[in-house]
Amino acid sequence: MAPHNRHVSDPAARLAPPAPRQRALPRRLAAPLGTLAAALAAFAYVGAVDPNEPGHYPVCPLLHLTGLYCPACGGLRSAHAVAHGDLPAALGANALAVAGYAAAAVFWVLWLGRAARGRPTAGPRPRPVHWAALAGLLLVFTLVRNLPLGSALAP
Repeated sequence: MAPHNRHVSDPAARLAPPAPRQRALPRRLAAPLGTLAAALAAFAYVGAVDPNEPGHYPVCPLLHLTGLYCPACGGLRSAHAVAHGDLPAALGANALAVAGYAAAAVFWVLWLGRAARGRPTAGPRPRPVHWAALAGLLLVFTLVRNLPLGSALAP
């Protein structure tokens, strides 16, 4: 039997940084669940206070001053329709907002899954080209919905 010396250890083990302690599950889930609660509260409020009735929400300044629809015009009506489970009405009010709601839901599920497994929750960061593509999409959507050929995209 080989002698065992408790004072001698692997030098590589001494050089490695200690493994970070993993936070408890409730603490890891606090941010995603808090964000979900805030989003549900916002949708519940818009679902309860109908934006189709005048006087409940401020008027879009761009629409008021120019008569042009901005990319967010119809977003509250879209959220109201989503809160009531009326997807066709939501798409008719603002299709891009509905796509944004769906994308936010997908990113939230990914965030929750990573947090639950104790993995880092910061995913890949958008690069400038991604922001430029998003700005281009918003610009094209805005232009098309204000033209006669895109009247189906107008709220």
